[in-house]
Amino acid sequence: MNWLISGNKKRINIADIPVLNIEDLRFEIINLNKRVIGFFGKKEFDKTRLFVVMADDSEGKLYISSSIFEADKKSYESITKEVPAFHVFEREFYEEFGIEPVGHPWLKPMRDHKKEYEFFEMKGDEVHQVAVGPIHAGVIEPGHFRFMCHGEKIYDLEIQLGWQHRGVEDLFLSVPTNQLAESVCGDSVIAYNLAYSNAMESLGECEITNKAQLIRLIALEMERCAIHIGDLGAIAGDIAYLMGASIFGATRTLVINTMLEISGNRFGRGLITTGGVNFAIDKELSNTIISTLNKVSADVERTIKTMLKSPTVASRLEKTGVVSEENARSLGLVGMAAKASGVNIDTRFDFPDKWYQDIENRSTKADGDVYSRTRLRYKEIKQSIYIIKKFLSKLELYADEMNIVYVPQPKPNSFVVSLTEGWRGEVVHIALTDDNGNLSRYKIKDPSFNNWFALAMAVRNNGISDFPLCNKSFNLSYCGNDL
Repeated sequence: MNWLISGNKKRINIADIPVLNIEDLRFEIINLNKRVIGFFGKKEFDKTRLFVVMADDSEGKLYISSSIFEADKKSYESITKEVPAFHVFEREFYEEFGIEPVGHPWLKPMRDHKKEYEFFEMKGDEVHQVAVGPIHAGVIEPGHFRFMCHGEKIYDLEIQLGWQHRGVEDLFLSVPTNQLAESVCGDSVIAYNLAYSNAMESLGECEITNKAQLIRLIALEMERCAIHIGDLGAIAGDIAYLMGASIFGATRTLVINTMLEISGNRFGRGLITTGGVNFAIDKELSNTIISTLNKVSADVERTIKTMLKSPTVASRLEKTGVVSEENARSLGLVGMAAKASGVNIDTRFDFPDKWYQDIENRSTKADGDVYSRTRLRYKEIKQSIYIIKKFLSKLELYADEMNIVYVPQPKPNSFVVSLTEGWRGEVVHIALTDDNGNLSRYKIKDPSFNNWFALAMAVRNNGISDFPLCNKSFNLSYCGNDL
C-alpha cells in the first residue's frame, strides 16, 4: 500500500507512513486524483523527507505518504505541470529546502525577499503598470500588487507576499501554547486555536468533554458569523451602499460583544485551552445569546435583501470578479472562494464529527462572481445561527460536565492532521513528534495560501476600479500566508 489512510484528528505512527522514491510518489499523486492539503518537508539528519497529505472529501479520508531526498538530490519533476493545485505547495517546498520542481511554470519566491522577484511583464505601447503596496493607506497588512493594464482594463495582476515572515512554525517547536495558536491569524482566533488544541489532544490520545466540544463549536460558528457580517459591511462600503455598511457594522458588534460576554474577549482569546475551555455557558447566558442572535438574524436578512434588490448594487456585484468552477478546481481553492464557484467543499461536513453529522449543508448560488461570494456569506450567517442554537440546546444535557480535562504528553514518533473549517475555509495544522514526544515539525496551512491566486484570476478583464471590491469579496489573509 503506497498510502496510509487516516482521518481528521487521528494520531498515526510516523513509521507507518509509506516511503516511496519521488518518481513513484509523483505518479501516485497524479493518479490518486485527490485534493492536496499538505506538501511539506522535514530535515532528517542530512536528508529531507517530503510528506504529502491528500484529502478525499467525498469519503472523509486522508491519504498520507512520503519520499526521502538524499543530500545530493536537489530536484524532481514538477507535479504542478499535471496538477496545477500544487503550484504554491511546490514553491514553498523549494524555498524552504532548495529542492527544485523542474518544469514548474511559476517558480517564484513565496516569502523570501532575499531573492530577486521578477514580475511578469506585458509589452505594448498602451500597456502600463500600476504598483500598489506593500505599504497601504490604512491598517491592513503588507502586500504588493502589480497590475498590467490597458487603459482601465486589467490584463494581469501579480501578488507578491511574504513581507512579514514571522517564523511561526518554528515558534511552535519551542513554545507550543494556545496563546501562540490564537495569535497566528487575528481574525481567525477560534479556528486556529481549535485546530491546534485538537492536534495536541490527538497526539496525547485525549478526548475532551461533550460540554467543551460544544462550547468550542459555538464559538467557531460565532466567529464565522461575526466576520461574514463585517465583510458584508465592507463590500457595501466599497460600492458606496452606506446604509448597508452602517447596519452590518453595528450588527457585527452585537456578535463580537456576545463573544466578550462568554470569554472576556471580543475575538474569543483565552476561551479555548488544550483539554477543553476556560469558560462555560450557563442557561442565562445561553438565553442571552439566542436573543441577540434572533435580532442579528432579522437585521441581516432585512438588510441583505434590501441591498441585493437594488439595481445599482446588482450592477456592481454581478459578473464582477468571476472565477469559473474549472479554475477553482484546478487551482485547488477552498472555503468561500471554492463554494462561490461551485466547488462545494467544507470540512465541517466532509470530515464531520458527531455534532455536524445531522446538519444539512445546502449549496447556494455559484456563479463565481462577487455577487455569489456576497450571497454565500449571508447563507453561512443564517446557517451558523441555526447551528449555534442547535448546539446551545444540546449543551444543556452536559451542564454538569467538566470544562477541562488533563491532556497527557504527546505520544512519541506520531503524526496528526487537524482540520478546522474557519470562516475563510479549511485551517490545516499538521504536527509531528520526536522520540521523546516533543514537537519536531509543525506545519500550518491557511485557506489564503490556496486562494490568493484566485484573486489575481478574478480581476482579469475587469476595470482597475473594481479591484478593491474583488479584493474585499475574498478578504484573504496576509499573515495567514506569511507564516
